[in-house]
Amino acid sequence: MSQSIQIIKACPEHLREIIAVINAGAVSVRIGKEFESWEAYRPAFDALSAAPEVDIYVALNEAGEVIGTYQVHFMRGITYKGRPRIEIESVHVRSDQRGTGVGRQMMDHAEALARAVNACMIQLTSNREREGSHHFYQRLGYDQSHLGYKKMLV
Repeated sequence: MSQSIQIIKACPEHLREIIAVINAGAVSVRIGKEFESWEAYRPAFDALSAAPEVDIYVALNEAGEVIGTYQVHFMRGITYKGRPRIEIESVHVRSDQRGTGVGRQMMDHAEALARAVNACMIQLTSNREREGSHHFYQRLGYDQSHLGYKKMLV
């Protein structure tokens, strides 16, 4: 049940909806640690938008509402002879839009970006509490190949 959406680079006018979608899905250590005011995110959005190695995307429905978002980071390493890799981060779909194909379309979009730069891989992390997301990524062909660690500084 896939719906017609448009995936574009995020603009400042999308920020309020992006933050609403992201914060609505907060789990674990992020609960209660994010700002209530979307305006507080503007400096971070502006810095990321200006960074050549980062892009923020939004999925828009036919009414132009943000129903999903993700970030992509273009990186290089010594492995794979320095071929780029991309890391996908902050993948969120508005709760009333889950199961409609929006997430799959965003991930297909990210994969197309990776292929366009001849990336050797796409990598991502997912909070251990998000079991539904883990199944989603596995259905899309992602392998759980690593064990990740974080040390929170906030």
